[in-house]
Amino acid sequence: MPDYKKYTEDGGQLNGAVQRTVTTINGTKEQPSNYYHLRMLKKVFSIDGNWKSVNVNNTQIMAHVVAMNSDLPLGKMDAISIDSGKIPKMGLQYALDEIQLTDIDQMINTGTVGSIISAQLLSNPVKLIRSVPERNEEIFLKGLSTGIALINDDENTGTGIRLNYGYKAENKFGVTTLWSNVASKPFDDIQRVLDKADADKNVIVKVMLDRTSFNNMAKTTQAKELFAFSQNFVGSNTPTPSLSQVNTFTSDRYGFTFEIVTKSFRYEKNGQQVTVTPWAAGALVFLTTEEVGTLTWANLAEMNPNNQDKSVTYKVVDNFMLLSSWAQNKPYLAKFDSVQARVVPVINNGSQIYLLDSTTVQA
Repeated sequence: MPDYKKYTEDGGQLNGAVQRTVTTINGTKEQPSNYYHLRMLKKVFSIDGNWKSVNVNNTQIMAHVVAMNSDLPLGKMDAISIDSGKIPKMGLQYALDEIQLTDIDQMINTGTVGSIISAQLLSNPVKLIRSVPERNEEIFLKGLSTGIALINDDENTGTGIRLNYGYKAENKFGVTTLWSNVASKPFDDIQRVLDKADADKNVIVKVMLDRTSFNNMAKTTQAKELFAFSQNFVGSNTPTPSLSQVNTFTSDRYGFTFEIVTKSFRYEKNGQQVTVTPWAAGALVFLTTEEVGTLTWANLAEMNPNNQDKSVTYKVVDNFMLLSSWAQNKPYLAKFDSVQARVVPVINNGSQIYLLDSTTVQA
């Protein structure tokens, strides 16, 4: 009988692989995570299994000056709106079929290097654990760049979902001239957004955008001339500034920096893999803070020991992911690994987020 023990959880390798994967995903002080949603969202547990996006129309007024021994005037409370819904479930599973299991047996029996077998047995759980933050990141970036997180049926085997984060219509802008035109004036467009934020008593600290939008902006005559002026550059051949150079200029003049988003992901449906880029093309997102919401999660039914199948091995990973392993012998021999999670990225106070679409001319 092949000795699987040294290559499975009993030997500690699966636990080690899981922990290393979680550490890589979540990041440490020495190694920050490369997921925006883990950097910009705070993990929150939902007892009732619902997500909530709370938007507050904040206004600040001065205190009234009143005479001694007189009542204080009653101020009007800020308007509060709540978008909410059930936290959806996400999941994925892989299987080692009879042929693959036979091949592994053969490698063990013939003394093939153990690391090869170990990698085969441990690769599926690691890929499963990574699949959840990949989906969360895609949902978050799509939602952050549009105000709506929409997962269509055509890119998801299961149920389509729609999350409305409550972005205000008056905080959405177009441009006077498309930025693909070097004669456009992107910083005039940006100033209109900043003026609206100032009127709302909000301070913009970060602007996130895709690489094409940044490149188009940097190539415009206005951007070149503003940067050249800030550097006391004299000459007709004005250079195109880099990201770091633009950020030095905007940080000093406006108090914010740009961050370019370049993420892409793959989904699989009916055996076909397709690459998608969730960030809306041409979108600039103006933020008053980097912490924009919560990563809200809830317990799965199978996390309750009373609901667990005794023939299945369970492992809770990073609080909200449930890794399961089981085997079948009918209709054919196979070993399965799956991951499930009830988790969703939620953007709070979308009323303080501003959008500029550099691909749409605003009338």
